[in-house]
Amino acid sequence: MLNENIIANLVALRAATNPDFEVLTFEDGGAEETRTYRQLWDNGQRIAAALRERGLKAGDRVALLMQNHPEFVDTMVAGAILGIVLVPIDPRTRGEKLAFMLNDASCLGAIVADYALPTLLECAGRVPSLIFGLVVGKEWGLPASYAVALQGMEEVLRAPVPDLPVAVSDEATPMQIMYTSGTTGDPKGVVVRHGRFGFVSKQGEAVFGYRAGDRPYTGLSLTHGNAQFVTLAPSLSMGLKAVISRRFTKSRLWDITRRYGCTTFSLLGGMVTAIYSEPRRPDDADNPVRLVISAGMPAALWEDFARRYQVDIFEFYGAMEGGMTVNPPGQGQVGSCGRIVPGLIGKVVDDGGNELPPGEPGELWFRPADGSPAAVEYFNNPNASSAKTDGGWLHSGDVVTMDADGWVFYQYRKGGGIRHNGDFINPAYIEKIVAEHPAVADVSVYGVAAASGAPGEKDVVVAVVPESPRLFDPREVFRWCRSRLENNMVPTYLQVVGELPKTASEKIQTRFLAEMFRQQPDQVFREESTRTV
Repeated sequence: MLNENIIANLVALRAATNPDFEVLTFEDGGAEETRTYRQLWDNGQRIAAALRERGLKAGDRVALLMQNHPEFVDTMVAGAILGIVLVPIDPRTRGEKLAFMLNDASCLGAIVADYALPTLLECAGRVPSLIFGLVVGKEWGLPASYAVALQGMEEVLRAPVPDLPVAVSDEATPMQIMYTSGTTGDPKGVVVRHGRFGFVSKQGEAVFGYRAGDRPYTGLSLTHGNAQFVTLAPSLSMGLKAVISRRFTKSRLWDITRRYGCTTFSLLGGMVTAIYSEPRRPDDADNPVRLVISAGMPAALWEDFARRYQVDIFEFYGAMEGGMTVNPPGQGQVGSCGRIVPGLIGKVVDDGGNELPPGEPGELWFRPADGSPAAVEYFNNPNASSAKTDGGWLHSGDVVTMDADGWVFYQYRKGGGIRHNGDFINPAYIEKIVAEHPAVADVSVYGVAAASGAPGEKDVVVAVVPESPRLFDPREVFRWCRSRLENNMVPTYLQVVGELPKTASEKIQTRFLAEMFRQQPDQVFREESTRTV
């Protein structure tokens, strides 16, 4: 009996019993491509054969440098057939960071979208292991000089379908190396094993509340764990006809769900404010969505969001390294990311590792409930792996509170709180208020070192993307905040940007906003003056 926890076996079994079922639809601004189970299997075979022809063998690493294309999932199947390890990378990554990931994983090749090919070739000379690239898309040609052998994926997928056996039989075999965003140093590659992907594929109903006939939707990047674990894996296992956008677009979200009849969708905290800031429409609640699977729904927006769009909110917390809490609809308090899931135990600790009483903020730690030590493997980084699980506990790096009933309330990333005039400021609430201003298309709140120089103090910066840059007046937003926020929450600075820099998981990259804050003073305003600082 084939082990369905291996993605290639799962797809092979479904291809044998339900070959023509269109399990995945990939949409891009109205254009779409679909994948049946049979197509996933056949294309996985073709790509595996093409990689084998280039000398790849089990354990070798290949990067996936693309947005959400069907070839991404084709290659995931190919990876298990051949036994190679995939390295998904946000295609916006470039320069030293991209070279670091490719070198750290010793990638021999890359499956790369045509729009990311120039970036790949630009750093190929700094990646000695990189010898080939399979290019997805038609907008490319051979450059004047290049350091890797290139072939179009179209050609690969036109080849006859071979009959290669699935090389992976052990669930403990590495499937992917998924890199962290590297906000505080070089990115760290989390080793994801086949058994983990297979396990979460079976949790769609029990954990996330999917039902037979649901149509999940995501615009999150497949280079990130959320899109793979929350949407892709359960859909493949349960036979749900998932819809995946090439990229997330807040203005098209509800049109997409209506067009395809999507009943659930997945989002992260960085997306919520952007969606909420869209102009209200009388048909906001006229949509087929019943359930929003959220990681980071701001408490300040929670009830308004659910009421406006007539959806239930399933809130959860999870990280690639492990640890999870869930708050199904109607069970926990608004604002809680849930209770720790069965199979794990957790505690909230101070900087010395001492457990704190209920309600006290501290770092959230996890470990298996059976008493075994927590385990995390960062590729090529045993010191970071040991530090992450020092004392047998997984150190999340996130500051939370936990009440007496075990409900967890996320506060901020450790080291990332905004302390202003002695008080900790809730960025989510400020974001909610600013997002409601009709001239604001998107917003993020972060802190910069206080002009007062007080240790640990920060001034509040509100970065906004205007609906109409030409007509935008910062004074209106300051007046709006002054009339709706407590004095200590009114932003010190208003920063106007063309777009918010975000990771593949839609997290705001505040370090880039801070760089822009320093380098573009003409786009930064204070309340007492419309002159820039």
